[in-house]
Amino acid sequence: MFKKTFNPVLLFTIIGFLAFACTNKNQQSSSSNVSSNTLGQAGVVDEVSEPNILQIAQSSEDHTTLAAAIEAAGIQKVLVNAGPLTVFAPVNEAFDALPEGTVEELLKPENKKKLANILTSHASPSSLKMSQLTDGFQIYLATGQYVQVEKKDGETYVNGAKILGTVSATNGIIHVVDKVFLF
Repeated sequence: MFKKTFNPVLLFTIIGFLAFACTNKNQQSSSSNVSSNTLGQAGVVDEVSEPNILQIAQSSEDHTTLAAAIEAAGIQKVLVNAGPLTVFAPVNEAFDALPEGTVEELLKPENKKKLANILTSHASPSSLKMSQLTDGFQIYLATGQYVQVEKKDGETYVNGAKILGTVSATNGIIHVVDKVFLF
């Protein structure tokens, strides 16, 4: 006959095994419930760090049209990457100054590529501070084109657009401009 004895080591081993098995099961099931986010870093909500270029554009009351255009063109990922990046960001009034119906037409899904190209022509793959924007300076844009800096009456212009202000971001610099670059 067998003698029944209480073995605490065996009991703790079984409890530990069960606890590990349950924990592992929970990890597996929670990882299968994660949905993929096609926005990548652009979809990350971060309210602690300094804002990146996309976050600044999205939170600016003066750039609601630009923010809508960025979303319609699907170029959010570009504006959250590490950089460096300089963006010449047209204010709402710059879009309003375009011929009637232009913005509405560009925001249509069938014009996504054209809109992305226009917006990309407002970016330079470098971090350009105001002190670097001297008269005659040539700025290389992400589209492969160059635009020239002009100094007139103490103001700085890029491709004919007046720089109204500058904002630093974690991944570059935003120069707020009063015109949309159309090539």
